[in-house]
Amino acid sequence: KTSTNPRRKCLRAIFRMPQKHMDLRQLRYFIALNEHRSFVRAADAMGITQPAFSRSIQGLEQEFGCVLVDRGNKDLRPTPEGQVVLQHALTLVQGAALLSAEVTQMTKLDAGELRFGCGPAPAVKLVPDAVAQFINAHPKVRTCFQVDNWEKLSRALSREEIEFFIADIRHFEADPNFQTQALTPKRGVFFCRPGHPLLAKESLSTNDMFDYPLATTLIPPGIRKLLANLSGRTDFSPSIETEHFPALVKIVLQSNAIGVGTQEAFVEDIAKGSLVLLHWRNLPQNIETLNARCGIVSRTGFRLSPAARAMIETLVAVDKQEMSVAV
Repeated sequence: KTSTNPRRKCLRAIFRMPQKHMDLRQLRYFIALNEHRSFVRAADAMGITQPAFSRSIQGLEQEFGCVLVDRGNKDLRPTPEGQVVLQHALTLVQGAALLSAEVTQMTKLDAGELRFGCGPAPAVKLVPDAVAQFINAHPKVRTCFQVDNWEKLSRALSREEIEFFIADIRHFEADPNFQTQALTPKRGVFFCRPGHPLLAKESLSTNDMFDYPLATTLIPPGIRKLLANLSGRTDFSPSIETEHFPALVKIVLQSNAIGVGTQEAFVEDIAKGSLVLLHWRNLPQNIETLNARCGIVSRTGFRLSPAARAMIETLVAVDKQEMSVAV
């Protein structure tokens, strides 16, 4: 007896499909359509024209013998059959990528690709120094690193777009889905330009801090709570927020904004005198909340590629070298 259940119908179509018709590219396009909910935006993201993209989705529907997208819905939501295809498409596409990477990189580091992420502060010195050493040792490995805040990096890791990332590990230590490896803790500080009005004062209170805009990257919950308490507010949002640390420093250099970040990211500016550290008399300078517990975050139960393991070893070595120089 023929079943009318959409899931069973679509699964039968999948298993009946001749092997030559299974096209991973079409499945990638369908995944992109689900993410962007627009034929135009999805086609642009995949680097093809919109008509070609639409034909590919239509071809996929013809292969399965069912409608996969509800075109009457402005959000272009998948139909019940589309949901089934999407689940299997994600598994197949991710599996194909892992298979290709493992086969290419199984025994040696003279080919393949490495993708990882890092926060804005490590991107200033630690990561560039480590990548330079890595590519000197493994020049044929294509190395890509994404600079972003820890929230977006964790999502990229969960989607297997990157193998690991470097950020404050306090957000991930208690989560069984993540594995962490600590690096040297980084000191959190406040800084301003030379000639800032606050520098004319003999002693600074944290009350003085909030007379000026604060410029930061995405701040961790602990620091956000600390700043909220100091300002007497229930919550705190900085006046200027960017994940591009060099841009943040330039803003501080050309305004009365006060910067917040880890000292390692602008140690050279401090040494040259182009930036000045601010010390608040009622804020202990060794307060733990301000310090970043920098480390490497990867997914639990997922084997890292040889390139990723070699990059992590390089990061750890460079971190120790830079720490010894700083001391």
